[in-house]
Amino acid sequence: MSHTTFDSPVGPLTLVAHHGVLSGVYMVKQRYRPADETFGPEDPSLFGDVIAQLSEYFDGGRKAFDLPLDLIGTPFQRTVWQELLEIPYGETVSYGELAQRLGRPSAARAVGLANGRNPISIIVPCHRVVGASGDLTGYGGGLARKRHLLDFEQGSHADRLPLPL
Repeated sequence: MSHTTFDSPVGPLTLVAHHGVLSGVYMVKQRYRPADETFGPEDPSLFGDVIAQLSEYFDGGRKAFDLPLDLIGTPFQRTVWQELLEIPYGETVSYGELAQRLGRPSAARAVGLANGRNPISIIVPCHRVVGASGDLTGYGGGLARKRHLLDFEQGSHADRLPLPL
């Protein structure tokens, strides 16, 4: 394991690599964020492509990421996280819809739990999943960040407002 920090419009992001492959993008005070001592030594040299693509995303020039990922979780969690990668930039789906896509229509709650444990925030876009009514529901990075990311992707100028962390 190794890590570095990237300053972003949603606050500092801790980037973590496992055997040189991105395995974590964690926000400050993120729910289920592992202890910092588990991230290994700091080595910014491993994260050039990740930082470049995140910078392009936050500058508005990148709509999809093209990075190798090491999604560490249960088989069900990894299946959910892979499906998150299919949600287009600027769009949202409900937990129930995501469960339907997985062929498990009664598993919306399990999908929500797996979504909340996503270790690679922003790049694996768990912020694009909303409640059945379209309302924002839980987000490991906090609802203010979720709203910020969704507004940003949907072209709202609200993304330029100060973000309470």
